[in-house]
Amino acid sequence: MAINAKKVQPAKTAAIEEAKKTLAEYNDFIFTDYRGLTVEQITNLRKKLRENNAAIKVIKNNFAKIAFDELKIENVADYLSGPTAIAMAKEDSNETAKILFDFMKDAPKLQVKGAYVNNEVYDAAKIEAYSKVPGKKQLIAMLMSAINGPAQKLAATLQAYVEKLEKEGPAAAAPAAEAAPAAEAAPAAEEAPAPAAE
Repeated sequence: MAINAKKVQPAKTAAIEEAKKTLAEYNDFIFTDYRGLTVEQITNLRKKLRENNAAIKVIKNNFAKIAFDELKIENVADYLSGPTAIAMAKEDSNETAKILFDFMKDAPKLQVKGAYVNNEVYDAAKIEAYSKVPGKKQLIAMLMSAINGPAQKLAATLQAYVEKLEKEGPAAAAPAAEAAPAAEAAPAAEEAPAPAAE
């Protein structure tokens, strides 16, 4: 018995260290129950998450609990029971959550149990609400659109003015320039004194 225990212990330690190393690469975690998903569905989900700089991994619950504890990530043990796959995000975890909830529409057997996001524990309802918040990329796109709108209008106005000048030529501006001195000369003529009668 003692010999077996010695053989198991290093393997267990190595598995925990591996789990800790994997989890340490990410900031936020979403805990899911993947029971009933096919290999093809899990593969598709992995691909979608990878495209968003995220991942999903199955880590033995006991090892995950110890790894999270050693990483000072608390209060997630309740989500580490039963078949658990952990979706992990480095940034834009709401985008990762959105991918999971969108995926659930076609694969309802996938269930989101809860999450650890922004150093806070979220229940299933809160992480679902969080999935509906625009991500950083989406916010940047919205901001750029808001900035570009007026800039595009100004550019179009300037372009139209330049095209008008090119079409009508500098001569279009010349009559206005000539009219200005003539208008200035007219009052001067009115103000000139009448010649004295002899």
